[in-house]
Amino acid sequence: MKLSQYSLAAAALALAFILPVRAQNDPEPFFTTEELPDLIRSLPAPPDTLSAAFTYDIMRYMWGKTQRPDSARAAMARRDAVWSYGALITELSVPFGLAVSEEATPEIWALMTRSLATTDQMRVAPKAFYHRMRPFERFHEAMLTGEEKELSGEGSYPSGHTMRGWTAALLLAEINPAAAEAIYERAWAYGESRIIAGAHWQSDVDASRIAAGIGYARLQTSPAFRAQMARACQEFRRLVPSARPVGRDAFASLTEAIPDAILEIRYFSSYNFVGDRIDGYLAPVALMTREAADSLRAVSDDVMRLGYRLKIFDAYRPQMAVDHFVRWARNRRDTRMKAYFYPDLNKNVLFPRGYIASKSGHTRGSTVDLTLFDMATGKEVDMGGTFDWFGIESHPDFCGNPDTAVYDAAAAAASPRGISEEQFRNRLILREAMLRHGFKPISEEWWHFTLRNEPYPDTYFNFPVE
Repeated sequence: MKLSQYSLAAAALALAFILPVRAQNDPEPFFTTEELPDLIRSLPAPPDTLSAAFTYDIMRYMWGKTQRPDSARAAMARRDAVWSYGALITELSVPFGLAVSEEATPEIWALMTRSLATTDQMRVAPKAFYHRMRPFERFHEAMLTGEEKELSGEGSYPSGHTMRGWTAALLLAEINPAAAEAIYERAWAYGESRIIAGAHWQSDVDASRIAAGIGYARLQTSPAFRAQMARACQEFRRLVPSARPVGRDAFASLTEAIPDAILEIRYFSSYNFVGDRIDGYLAPVALMTREAADSLRAVSDDVMRLGYRLKIFDAYRPQMAVDHFVRWARNRRDTRMKAYFYPDLNKNVLFPRGYIASKSGHTRGSTVDLTLFDMATGKEVDMGGTFDWFGIESHPDFCGNPDTAVYDAAAAAASPRGISEEQFRNRLILREAMLRHGFKPISEEWWHFTLRNEPYPDTYFNFPVE
C-alpha cells in the first residue's frame, strides 16, 4: 500500500498527541524516534476485514478463548499483560538462567531497559496511523485480563507487548546463547498471551515479531549499545561461571568480531625484536577472550566515527611464545634486531624494566597491542614511535601527562627523540577510546591495553594461535 502525503501527515499529527513525554528517571534511549526505522513504511498494512488473512485472525481469536479454561495458561497470560519492564524481564529471567534486576545485575538491567525504551518508540506511529480495532472491541466481549477500559480506543496494530517481549528475547539470547531456544520459546508464548487475552489479532502479533527484529538490527549500529552489551555479557559470565567457555572456546577471532580491524601480526613474521617467527604463532590471526573482543568492538565503533580503524599487532599470546622470548633474552649474542627495536638498551635490562615479562598479560587473553589507521590518508596514525620500541619514548607519559592531556614542550625539546604535540595527542585518541570501553593502560607502552575486568585473571593459556 502506497501511503499518500496526506496520510503520513495525519499520522504525524496523531502521533504528536499520543507520544509520551519521557520522565526524568526513564531510561535514556540509544536513538531518538526520528533515528529509528518507520514501521508504517517497513511493515505491511493489517489485513482487510474481507480478506482470508482476517478470517484467520478471527479463527485464532477463537482459539485463544479455548485456552482460557487452562488455569496455568490463563495465569501466564495475566502475568504477561503487566505493562512494565520489570514484569517482562522477570518472566524471561527463568529461561535466561539468571534473575535480572536493577540491584543484582545493573549492566544487564541497563541494557534491557535502555534498549526497550528505544524500540518502544517505534510502535507509536503505526498504532496511530492504522488505529485498528481490537478483537474484544469488535466482538463486544470481555477480555481475560480485564484491560478493556485501558485499551479501548487504542490501536491494535502492532502489539506493543509482543514487540517488547521479542526484543527482550533477542537481547537475552545474545547474552546467553546457550539458553536461546528456551528464551525464544517463552517469548513466543508471551506474544500468544495477547491473543488469549483478547487484546490482539494474530496478524498484530506476527508483525510485532518482525518489528522487534527491525529494532534489534538498528540497535546494533549504536556504539553505546555495543559497549553496554559488552558490559552485560561480562556481568553474566562473571555471575554464571558455568556459562563461561573454557580453553579455545573462550576466545573469539578479532577478524570476525571486528571485521574493520587491520591485522599485522608481527610475531607470525620475522619483523619483530627477536628476528624470527615466534613459537605458537601458526597463522597471522588475532584472538582475544570473547569479553575483550566485545569491548574492543565498541572501541572500533567509537574510533571509526572519527575516521580511524584499529590496527592490531598482537592480542592473545600463548605461553610457549613467552617462553621463546625468555630463551632469546638469555642469548646475549643474538642482537640482530637491536638497531630496530632497542638501540639504546642492553638485552639484560629488557625484563627488569618491564618491556618483556616471563608471565604476560597477553597470555590471559584479554590484552591487545594496537594503533590507529587513518582512513583518509591510508596510513597509520603518526604516534611518534613504533610498536615494540623498547625505550622511554614508548612510555605514555613521554613528553606529556596522559591523564591531564597536557603536552610538555620543554621535555620534547630536551629529548633527541621528543615527540610533537600532534603525535602526543594522537596517542591520546587511542588511549581515551580504550579507557572509555573498559581497558587499562600500562606505563611502559602506549600501544598496550588490558581489559579491566578480564575474565581469566589467573589463567595463562598455551594453545597456539591459528
